[in-house]
Amino acid sequence: MRNIKIIAFDADDTLWDNEPYFREAEALFCDLISPYYPKNEIYSELLKTEIKNISIYGFGAKSITLSMIEAAIKLSQGKVTSDVIGKIIENGKTLLNMPIKLLPGVEDVLKELSSKYKLVVATKGDLLNQEQKLKKSGLAGYFHHVEVMSDKRTSDYIKLIRNLHYKPQELIMAGNSIKSDILPVLEAGAWAAYVPYHVMWAYEEEGSLPDSPRLIELKNITDLLKHLK
Repeated sequence: MRNIKIIAFDADDTLWDNEPYFREAEALFCDLISPYYPKNEIYSELLKTEIKNISIYGFGAKSITLSMIEAAIKLSQGKVTSDVIGKIIENGKTLLNMPIKLLPGVEDVLKELSSKYKLVVATKGDLLNQEQKLKKSGLAGYFHHVEVMSDKRTSDYIKLIRNLHYKPQELIMAGNSIKSDILPVLEAGAWAAYVPYHVMWAYEEEGSLPDSPRLIELKNITDLLKHLK
C-alpha cells in the first residue's frame, strides 16, 4: 500500500447513517398500504418495483418515492386514495431532509488523512441530494473531489481514476457495500477497504468478501489509520 496517493470514501453508511432512515420510510409505506394488500408481502413487492426502476430513476430518495407511488397504485389495484399518495410524498420529503449523523471517528479519520493524501467522495444517488447531505455533514472541506455516480460499476471507477489522473494502484476505496464499493474497485485494479455497517439494503447484499491482496477488512473506519499512516 506504499503507492497509495488518493483515498475515496463512499458516503451513505460509510461517513454517516443512511439506511435506517430508508427502513423507517419503507415501514411507514407498508403501514399505509396494509389496508389494500397483505402486510407481510408489501415490502418484497416494493423492493421488486425499486429494483426494476433503478435503470430509469437511479438511486436515492426521489427514486424510492416514485417507486412507492407506483407500488401503491399497483398493490391497491388503483384504489389507493390521494390522501395516502400525499403521505407517501411527504414520506419521501422526510428522506430528502433526513438529519446527517456522522458515524463514530469519521471526522478524526478525515482530518488526519487529509494532511497526507488526497481525499475523494465516490458515491451514488441523486446529485442534488448527495450534495446537500455533504454540505450538511460539515465534511466538504476535507475532500479534493466529489463524484456522484449513477451507478458503481468497474467502468465507473476506471473513469474516475483516469479523470483524477492517477493509476489504479494509487487509489483505495473505503465503503460498506461489497457489491458497489469492493468488487468493482478490485476489478478496476485499485485497492479496497471494507467498512461494515449494521444495516444493508437488500439490493446491495452480496456474498462473502473476495480473496484479494488488494483488500483490507476493517472493523470500523478508524481502523483505516492502522493501514494508512
